[in-house]
Amino acid sequence: MLPYRNIEEAEEALSRALSFAEKLWFKYSAKKPDHILHYHNIIFLMLFYTLAPLPYVFISLGGFKNMDKYKIQPKVKDSFFNMFKCYKDVMQTFLLVVGPLQVISSSTVQWIGIRTSLPLPYLSQVFVQIVVYFIVEDFSHYWIHRMLHCKWAYEKIHRVHHEYTAPIGLAAPYAHWAEILILGLPSFLGPALVPCHITTYWLWFVLRQLEAIETHSGYNFPWSPTKFIPFYGGAKYHDYHHYVGGRSKSNFASVFTYCDYIYGTHKGYQSHKQVLEKAKL
Repeated sequence: MLPYRNIEEAEEALSRALSFAEKLWFKYSAKKPDHILHYHNIIFLMLFYTLAPLPYVFISLGGFKNMDKYKIQPKVKDSFFNMFKCYKDVMQTFLLVVGPLQVISSSTVQWIGIRTSLPLPYLSQVFVQIVVYFIVEDFSHYWIHRMLHCKWAYEKIHRVHHEYTAPIGLAAPYAHWAEILILGLPSFLGPALVPCHITTYWLWFVLRQLEAIETHSGYNFPWSPTKFIPFYGGAKYHDYHHYVGGRSKSNFASVFTYCDYIYGTHKGYQSHKQVLEKAKL
């Protein structure tokens, strides 16, 4: 909730005119308590999880033969029933696990310094913070994900996510409820270390989810803009991890590839690529 009665009072406090975006933010957030703004995160997660995978669903079920060449595991066929079940299970997890977590963590989010106040951050600041969050999340996710491939953790928790040996976009957050909580920590760590405005906080979780949907999509599109991101893994990189399943000792990183190369957990994938390249000759 903003401590100003109107825009004029806010402009007087900032000693300048509000930008167009700041005026919109004032009109939207001025009378809303901070915890209500924090609860928006679960709404955005559910909304983007519903919309972002739809192009992959249409391509997979629409019979577009010209798209088959981009499918990483073309022999695996998806069904509407399987996709709908996955969607239903994930939405149930969002409502029963992530939703209550958002309610419980609202005071913590405020305590670490996620602000709702004016001014809004500059775009350059947002960009730098998002980059930091991706790097922090990727590094911490790598080690937790690697831990989940230990025998006990895999059998009791992580095997649920690996039910999809040929992943689909809808299956990006498909996992055991405990894994949702455990792997939520790396996503929260970046904003905890480098606090931001709540709009940046929303954007971060939306972008992280969109990235996860792409890497689980099962399609390797050459026109994807993420191919211009240095050290980015992408769908083909993560698809191998699902293809191998519980035996996987490669490709644990969530976004980039450098952790796997530094710690030597890329060798299985490298061997797999060499076999495929020889098969083409």
